[in-house]
Amino acid sequence: MASKDRPTTREDRLKAALKANMARRKQQARARQSEQGETEQAKTGPRKSPGAGDPDIGTDRDGNERQD
Repeated sequence: MASKDRPTTREDRLKAALKANMARRKQQARARQSEQGETEQAKTGPRKSPGAGDPDIGTDRDGNERQD
């Protein structure tokens, strides 16, 4: 970092600007990702884990294949 008695160099200013830009871009990416997750959930409804006794799976609660 720059000491208090010397002026900030161009390199120091660029480094600070890059750090601020990266932080801003990370924040934007997180916001986009959470927004995308919310819209996906709104389209499909809450996620349902395929579980025991689910008629679409073809197994009973113990994981054995059903004889339909």
